[in-house]
Amino acid sequence: MKLTKEIWGTSPCGKEILLYTLENESGAYVQLTNIGAGIVSVVVPDKDGHLADVALGYAEAASYFGDGPCMGKIPGRYANRVALGKFTLEGVEYTLPVNNGPNHLHGGPEGFQNKVWESREHEGGVEFLYYSEDGEQGYPGALKTIARYDWTEENELRLTLTAESDAPTVLNLTNHAYFNLNGEGNGNILGHTLMLNASEYLPTDATQIPLGESEPVAGTPMDFVNPKPIGQDINADFEALKIGKGYDHCWVIDGAEPGQLQLCGELYAPESGRLLTIYTTQPGVQVYTGNWLTGSPAGKNGHDYQDYEGVAIECQNYPDAPNKEDYPDCVLYPGEVYEEAIIFAFSVR
Repeated sequence: MKLTKEIWGTSPCGKEILLYTLENESGAYVQLTNIGAGIVSVVVPDKDGHLADVALGYAEAASYFGDGPCMGKIPGRYANRVALGKFTLEGVEYTLPVNNGPNHLHGGPEGFQNKVWESREHEGGVEFLYYSEDGEQGYPGALKTIARYDWTEENELRLTLTAESDAPTVLNLTNHAYFNLNGEGNGNILGHTLMLNASEYLPTDATQIPLGESEPVAGTPMDFVNPKPIGQDINADFEALKIGKGYDHCWVIDGAEPGQLQLCGELYAPESGRLLTIYTTQPGVQVYTGNWLTGSPAGKNGHDYQDYEGVAIECQNYPDAPNKEDYPDCVLYPGEVYEEAIIFAFSVR
């Protein structure tokens, strides 16, 4: 494995922005940045052996700060939405900044995705570290988070997320990469087929906060138990799809158990033959079909992204779990170690 590092620019606060490249012996490679511990590029072969970058990204490093799509980065302290920017933990109510309608999204406007993380090369991979102070964006406890990426000879991008806190806090970490398996800038992903290992999903209110219990996907446009094109039902007369102008919901992964890797799903592009298989220890997956990508900062290689040109498959805990007792536990206590894993395995079919 060849690992290189270069200076990509300077942050608004004067910190060095770095770009790491991990290249395996076949020539396939990934690029990572210390802005939000983000994925910048994933360059893998198609069915004919031609390499292309299948991860959406920006032309300029500075564009990764404060962007709406959260392109390729790790949001936090709580990824996804927290209703009304409030939750109660051990009898104390905490107030978070509201930045998505009436709700708190992705840790707030100054969430982990907009921070310059510390970084180091580590045994052929890259580790990013962010120290979040007690009270940052309203969250209790000083939190140390490490995101470790490894790139294998089999074209697997492995992400391990660990964290420790000095006081009880809530935590939900994921990666927010957008994929287009025909290559970024090569049209929309509506013809990609998606399979989700999920027979239930979480219906939401009009502000995309889950209502409570999960419901079966069977007989609805939310059913991806058997592979189907993303665009097949995206315009169906179905309330969930009207709310988000497409898919932007959390599915419940079948058979999920804490600490155990489970199949999340598969994304396949018939045109290129590229297949992305995702495994995770997380209990849920938020699928967002890039419904509001138009107007994003200038993309790589002269591309200006439009709606539906990438899909984010975000393995995570459920939205608003801090306010839902029946959802998987999202509280991290002192002395505990938060540890979750996501594997993006690229191949061809």
